[in-house]
Amino acid sequence: MLNKKLLPLAALLGIGFLPSAHAADQVDDNRWYISPFGNFVVTDQDRHARDAWGGGMGIGKIIDRHFNVELKGFYQGGNGQYGTLNMSGGTADLQYYFWRDKFSPYSVIAVGGADSCVAGKCAPGILGEAGLGFSYEINDNFLIRSDVRYRYNNNFASHIQPGATEFNDMVVNVGFVIPFGDKPKGASPLPAPTPAPVVTAPAPVDCSTLDSDHDGVNNCLDKCPDTYKGSKVDAHGCPLKLILKGEQFKYDSAELTPEAKITLDEVAASLVAYPEKNEIEVQGHTSSEGSTAYNLKLSQNRAKSVVEYLKLKGVSNKLVAKGYGKSKPIADNKTEAGRSENRRVELIWKQN
Repeated sequence: MLNKKLLPLAALLGIGFLPSAHAADQVDDNRWYISPFGNFVVTDQDRHARDAWGGGMGIGKIIDRHFNVELKGFYQGGNGQYGTLNMSGGTADLQYYFWRDKFSPYSVIAVGGADSCVAGKCAPGILGEAGLGFSYEINDNFLIRSDVRYRYNNNFASHIQPGATEFNDMVVNVGFVIPFGDKPKGASPLPAPTPAPVVTAPAPVDCSTLDSDHDGVNNCLDKCPDTYKGSKVDAHGCPLKLILKGEQFKYDSAELTPEAKITLDEVAASLVAYPEKNEIEVQGHTSSEGSTAYNLKLSQNRAKSVVEYLKLKGVSNKLVAKGYGKSKPIADNKTEAGRSENRRVELIWKQN
């Protein structure tokens, strides 16, 4: 009966014949070699024997980048329920290397024969093996090698022991490979890697010569890179004051004109894109016509209208509306041009 611990090994054997891209374009190593080895045999339960030890010698040839052929002779011995158990024989192996490298995994199949003896009673039989292994190159003429194999053994109903004459063992081999002669020149383990493309970095741009938002502070120093046009800024390019002039409100009213909304849309977009978390005071100012109380109330309502519109557009800064009436003129109220200058809204960024 097949020992359960052998099943995973048999399932893996198909992997060995998958194509490999590791050895493309390399020069083939085709040397002869010898391969002394020791082994440990996990015996089939039907043998009624303890696990066995053994060893042997192989002679082989590297055919190409994937295949080796090898003839092996072996001897192994142990003890069991029916007395001393030993086996001597040989196999012809075909090894398939997935790739050739310092570490080289392979699969193997083998056929052969053996003379099995139990308590002095001997009989010939046939062997079949399949397994997986690897070699590890110490230098060009010395490799460590190991594999694990499932072994089928049929003794042709010889009944050298009571019970079964077909056995299923697991064999662990550990040994060396000693190739003869020099390794062929150019027989590299892997093809030379394709050089990585050379990427030329773009020439650096001198930021000190650029002023993208035209606020008078170059891009190297500008910490507020999209300040609204017309803003008064500090040394870092961040806004201090923005004055909105012209017909921002309907006559004698706090209702924003369409032109004012267009201007405030641009201001809001700039504040949303580059939010400076400073508090902003929105100041309303009027010209000198009318009473002080009336102008103070009108300027407060106009400042409040601007605050509400900016919030509606998604501005997240803290906005404070404050009306100053006609108390802070910036031009002469004696002329219409001066009075027009004084009718304004100012956005003042409070410094932290």
